[in-house]
Amino acid sequence: MSKDKKPDNVVFNLKSDKYDASLRPYGTNLSAPKIKVTDTVAWKNRSINRVNHKVKTKFLELKLAYDKMIQEFEYNQLIFDSKFSFEPIIGETYYLYKRDNSETFLSLIEPEHCKFNYLGSFYLNAEQIWQKI
Repeated sequence: MSKDKKPDNVVFNLKSDKYDASLRPYGTNLSAPKIKVTDTVAWKNRSINRVNHKVKTKFLELKLAYDKMIQEFEYNQLIFDSKFSFEPIIGETYYLYKRDNSETFLSLIEPEHCKFNYLGSFYLNAEQIWQKI
């Protein structure tokens, strides 16, 4: 062993040129507890499963909201493309029918009082968006 070389069981800091075993955040003598590496695989797997479940749930919620919005858009387009000769009143229910020539029209007449090809009942809400009833 050379003059400057210290034994392995001696904690000597070459940069500060001091013995600093008491300053270390871990045990430095032979009787100190063994340093164990924590197994994080189980925690990672649980976290991955949670994140995947959360993302999947959020995706399904967004898809449901998107599908609802598209359906609302299609209903509104169907009604605005139909024929009607009156100004619909907010908060009222109207009835959509189809003629033999495939032309659609909006009416005040309920399906029980006529023989037209009934497509659905629609309500005009405060935002002037048609909602199917």
